[in-house]
Amino acid sequence: MIYALRALMAEHNLDAYLIPSADEHLNEYLPKARQRRQWVSGFTGSVGDFLVGRSSTWLFVDSRYYEQAEREVDSSLIQISKVGLEENKTLEETLEDLGREAIQNGTTFRLGYDPFTISVSQFQEFQKRLEPSAVVLVPVAENLVDVVLSRSTEPSLPYADSNLIYLPDAVTGEGISQKLGRVREAMQKAPADILLITKLDQIAWLFNLRGQDIPYNPVFIAYAIVTSDKTFLFTNQHRIEPQLRQLLEKHTLLLPYEQYAETLKSLLAPSSRVLLDPKHTTMGTYQILSDTSNQGNCQILLRANPIEGMKARKNAVELAQMQQANLKASRAKTRTLKWISDRQACINEIDELKVAKTVEGFYAEEADFFGLSFNTIAGSGTNSSIVHYGTPNPEARLQPGIFLLLDSGAQFTGGTTDDTRTIIIGDPTQSQIERYTEVLKAHITLAMQPFPKGTTGAQLDGIARSNLWHTGLDYGHGTGHGVGAFLNVHEGPNGISKHFSVPLEPGMVTSIEPGYYEPGWGGIRIENLYVVKDLSPENGSKWLGFESLTYIPFDKRLIDIHRLSTQQRNWLDQYNLAVVEKLTPTLDSTEATWLRDACRFL
Repeated sequence: MIYALRALMAEHNLDAYLIPSADEHLNEYLPKARQRRQWVSGFTGSVGDFLVGRSSTWLFVDSRYYEQAEREVDSSLIQISKVGLEENKTLEETLEDLGREAIQNGTTFRLGYDPFTISVSQFQEFQKRLEPSAVVLVPVAENLVDVVLSRSTEPSLPYADSNLIYLPDAVTGEGISQKLGRVREAMQKAPADILLITKLDQIAWLFNLRGQDIPYNPVFIAYAIVTSDKTFLFTNQHRIEPQLRQLLEKHTLLLPYEQYAETLKSLLAPSSRVLLDPKHTTMGTYQILSDTSNQGNCQILLRANPIEGMKARKNAVELAQMQQANLKASRAKTRTLKWISDRQACINEIDELKVAKTVEGFYAEEADFFGLSFNTIAGSGTNSSIVHYGTPNPEARLQPGIFLLLDSGAQFTGGTTDDTRTIIIGDPTQSQIERYTEVLKAHITLAMQPFPKGTTGAQLDGIARSNLWHTGLDYGHGTGHGVGAFLNVHEGPNGISKHFSVPLEPGMVTSIEPGYYEPGWGGIRIENLYVVKDLSPENGSKWLGFESLTYIPFDKRLIDIHRLSTQQRNWLDQYNLAVVEKLTPTLDSTEATWLRDACRFL
C-alpha cells in the first residue's frame, strides 16, 4: 500500500503525502469508506495523523494512544511519534525539519494533501508554521488513498445509504422552521448572506433528522446551505421516503449530494458575504469560494457557525430526554456491575469481551435503544491504562487484584450517554485505593464547584487536577467534553481542558472524567455526565453549577473515606442517596438490595 502511494506521489512530484484522520466532514468517527489512515497504517485510534515520505513514514499520536499505537503499528516500517514526550516531534516540527533539509539541497519540500480532509484553520496554521521552512502545500484533487483502493481488489464500500429518521418536536423541542428562523437572525447580525454547513451533527440538528451513516453517531452524510430566503440540503436522494420528502420540502430544497459544489458556485456573487466556520469546514469548500473562476470574489467571513452554540444549549425538552436516556444507561451499567459482583467465585471465567457484550445487552433491554454511542472500552489489568482501549479481548480474563475500566455509552431516541466506572476485582492494594480515591476527589471537586458566568473549560480543568497534582499524579486527556442530544458523543463548542476557551452556559451537557494511567500497572477513570445549571442567587449575580445526569455507584472498596474532605464526603453521601432513590424503583428486589449495599458507607 505504501509503495503504491509513493508511486502516485512521484507522478504528482510530491515529497510527502499527508493522511489525516478526518474526511470531507471532519468526522471523528468515519464510515468504512473513509477510514483511509487506518487502512494504510493499521492504527485504529480516532485521532492521529499519518505522513508518507519518499523513504520514511510517520504516525503522530497524543497520550491517549501511546500504548495503542505501539500494539497496532509495525514500528519497523512506521515511526511512531508520541506527541508530548521529549524527543518526539509533532507533525509540524517533522515537516519543518524536512523543509530545512530541502533548503540545504537548494529545493523546496512539496507536501501533498486532499483539501477535503483538512480544516481551514489547520491549513492556516500549516501555512504560518511551514512556509518559512520552504514547505509548499500542494492540494491534490483526488485522494491518493482512494486511487490506490480503486485499483486494488478490495470491494467498494457503501457510503451514505442509511434511511433518514425524522424526530418530531416532542423529542427535539423545536421545529425546523423555528430553528431556521434563529439561524437567519444570527446571519443578519454577522452580517452574512450565505451560511455553509458541512458538519454533520449541525445538519442533523437543524433539520431534526438522524441517520446511520457513521458508526455510533446518529448522523448522515450531507451538506447544507442557508441563505436569507432559501435552504438547500444535499444528500443521497434515494433514502428519503416520500412522506419525509413532502415534510422536508416545506423547508428546504432537496438536492443530490454531488451537486453541493455546483450549487454553491451558482449562489456566489461579488457582493456575497459567506459565513464559513474555519474549524469545522474543509479547505475543499474554502477553495470553491476563493476560486477565481467564480464570478467575482465573494467576501468570506471566517467565524464560528452559530448552529454550534445553539445545538449545545439544550432546551427543556432535550434536557428531559437526556435525563431519561442517562437514567436508562445508569441502570444498564449498574446491572452490569452487579452481574460482575455475582460472579466473583468464578471471576476468571469472565473476559473483557463478555463484559462489553453484557453491558450492551443491558442497554438493548431499555426502551428506545438505538445503538452504542462509541465502541465499548472494557480494559482489565494492564489494558486499563490504554485510555481509548476499544478492542475488548476474549483472551483477557478477569483476575483478582486487577482493575476493570468500563467506559461505555448508548444512543436512545432523544438522548446520548457516556459514563465510566473503574472497579477492583477481588481485594485492592493500598496503592490502588490511594490513587482511585485521588481520582474520585478530582471528580467530586469539580462536580460540586460553583462558578461565575463566563468561566471557561480551561479554568475548570485546573480545578479538577489540583489535588492530583499535589500528589504527583495527572492524566493526559481533557477533563470533559460536550455531549449531544441523540447526536455525537463528543460535541463542541464546550469542553473542559486547557484547549477550551468557550464559557460554559446553562443547558450545555459535559462529561467530567479525571483519571490516572500507568503502563504495566493499570488505569483509573471516573466519568459522569452533567448539565450546566443556573445557580444565580437573588442578589442578581450570575453563578452556574453542575447537575448530574449519571447515577451509578462508585466502587466503595477503593475509597478511603478519610482522604475526603467534609464537603467531598457530603457530596458523595448525597450522590449515593440519589442513586438509590432514582434506580431502586426500576430494579428487581435482588438488584435493589445489591445497590443499597453498594451505596452504603459505614
